[in-house]
Amino acid sequence: MSKSVTGFAAPLLAALLVSACSLWPFGGADEVKKDKDLPVVKMYNDAKEELQSGNYEKAVKLYEQLEARYPYGPLAQQADLEMAYAQYKQGESANAISTADRFIKAHPNHVNIDYAYYVKGLANFKDDFGYFSSISNQDLSERDIKAAREAFDTFKELITRYPLSRYAEDSGKRMVYLQNNLASHEVHVADYYFRRGAWLAAANRAQVVVKDFPRAPAAEKALYLMVRSYRSMQLPELEADALQTMQKNFPNSAYLGDARAPSAWWEFWHQLY
Repeated sequence: MSKSVTGFAAPLLAALLVSACSLWPFGGADEVKKDKDLPVVKMYNDAKEELQSGNYEKAVKLYEQLEARYPYGPLAQQADLEMAYAQYKQGESANAISTADRFIKAHPNHVNIDYAYYVKGLANFKDDFGYFSSISNQDLSERDIKAAREAFDTFKELITRYPLSRYAEDSGKRMVYLQNNLASHEVHVADYYFRRGAWLAAANRAQVVVKDFPRAPAAEKALYLMVRSYRSMQLPELEADALQTMQKNFPNSAYLGDARAPSAWWEFWHQLY
């Protein structure tokens, strides 16, 4: 019984897209309130207004001008953070990641450093992988999911470093979505290899799921593929270990019947498929 990620991923993704919009960049620096007539403050306010109006391209240009003319002080730092967000909303993911990374490196103790991590995670976060790749004609072993892994790692770092951050809850939800899709992807790749008789490659890819994403729904099939791959390679000890782990974690799995009882004709058909 194959488990699709779409049953829970679609509603979760919709909620995440809403939450990303609701977690608006924090307010401006205190200097905005104190010295409203200063040129740097006016430039910042103009950029902020464009950002809030959704004119992201213009906002980015204004933030860049502010940084070039006034590279020091709280407003320049604030502009850097908000520019990263504007670049992300503009669809310039690479630039947003670069801006966030630059801020993290330059201001590791900034009071809003958690926001830089959050924007970096958002810029790497995508929903165009996972289940839908499994029904395309693309070779899953060649599919690039680097951005998804980097997003997962960034959100994880944010939660680990700043567990009380206002962005921690949303980051945690995104990690769940990402781990389920990453695990599903790895299982599809493992199955791709298994059906072509590349059992060692199949076992190794399935093991990634069991090791890195043990709570993901795809871990069930990953263990099954490990059992079948080890059996095909005539490695009874590894087969027994994988089967024992599968029985312990998924005692009601529909895969268990086939995992427990080898059938030569089925193995032969699988190798030819």
